[in-house]
Amino acid sequence: MLALAKSIQPVGNLTVITSALNVALELIHHQNIEVLQLGGILRKSSSSVMGPYAESILADFFCSKFFLGVDGIDLDFGLTTTSAMEAHLNRQMMAVSQKTIVIADSTKFGKRGFGKICGLDEIDQIITDKGLPEHIAEKLEAMGVKVILV
Repeated sequence: MLALAKSIQPVGNLTVITSALNVALELIHHQNIEVLQLGGILRKSSSSVMGPYAESILADFFCSKFFLGVDGIDLDFGLTTTSAMEAHLNRQMMAVSQKTIVIADSTKFGKRGFGKICGLDEIDQIITDKGLPEHIAEKLEAMGVKVILV
């Protein structure tokens, strides 16, 4: 998510809701980006917040796109992270978003974290690197997930 924040060049005004402190600090330099930082329990390993307070804030919003970073992508089990609380917050973010786009490098495929976020049938798109084997990209496309290789 930090790499996305560093490369973003919005046309017009943009509002970003984030649980990640490092993303908020990166985006604060853009005059045309309004940053809404979620509050909650600080997860030191990812410099992000989670928990019921962060989730309750989301109830007041609806977003067009949710960019999601994950720790694992398993074709059978779905998307995962290492924290059950973070997985729950991610599900809440998906619920208030029109489209879910996963950003993950190809090393995340075939791995499972502790907290399940969702099944692959609940996401719209995955952006990953060209290290993803072609047969996995084909399976994802067959599931209705658009795959973009960069």
